[in-house]
Amino acid sequence: MKVRSVSWIATLAIALALAGCNRQPPAREYELKGQILGIEAARNEVLIRHEDIKGFMPAMTMPFTVKDGGLLSGKEPGDLVTATLVVTDLNAHLSSLTRTGHAPLEAATAASNTPHVLLPGEPVEDAPLVDQQGTPRPFSRFKGHRVVITFIYTRCPLPEFCPLMDRQFAAVQRMIADDNDLRDVRLVTATLDPEFDTPAVLTRHAERLKADPAVWTFLTGEPAAVTTFALQFGIFTERDLGTGANLTHNLRTAIVDADGRIVKVHSGRDWTPADLVADLKATPAPAH
Repeated sequence: MKVRSVSWIATLAIALALAGCNRQPPAREYELKGQILGIEAARNEVLIRHEDIKGFMPAMTMPFTVKDGGLLSGKEPGDLVTATLVVTDLNAHLSSLTRTGHAPLEAATAASNTPHVLLPGEPVEDAPLVDQQGTPRPFSRFKGHRVVITFIYTRCPLPEFCPLMDRQFAAVQRMIADDNDLRDVRLVTATLDPEFDTPAVLTRHAERLKADPAVWTFLTGEPAAVTTFALQFGIFTERDLGTGANLTHNLRTAIVDADGRIVKVHSGRDWTPADLVADLKATPAPAH
């Protein structure tokens, strides 16, 4: 069930599959309180506008995966709930979901600090970013190209997270190089660790990946600008307070059309280079 009657809800739809890039921490549990705004039973997802999750994240609206689809039975939009959010090094899910009451959805109003997460068809907002050469590169510079963008950080220690995104993009780069119909495509990797991932660091990273600078761009910038830019794609990060080298973050990879509008977003790591190429081919090429 999708809630369309409240416009701000639709703009905040987000699939969160937290992928911890820290070194195998134990599972953590948090109490979550909020209101159900929508249910996608086929995906075992529930969209919740939640209060601050103490010690983890601020109040916002996003869908959560439930460990057991049966937890959604008897639930409906408007239900007030409490839940247990379990966060591991690989993902996040709700292990419990209890109805505590009900309130009209129309009474809900968006919190002023709730991030606006883009839906297909919405334009990507610009940000003052720079590329691996230190050249100003606002995202609007990519208009006129079909774009695939993902988010990583170069110090990520787990090979199946950020390094996997790098390997997948390297494979996509090879695949589009052999396809004349995809010559306009550009790959963009934005860092989640701008304080460390300077242009010089990203240049060395790009060289290790054999990234073609004409096709594949790496972006960084001031931390606040990077965070704001990433939020619109549904990226959430949590920094390990003990060391700046470890981040917990979700994986999101987006297809953007030549007009700078979101076409599709892949959550997590369960996509292949062939999937992205198929998405790109289904996206209209820029008019010349």
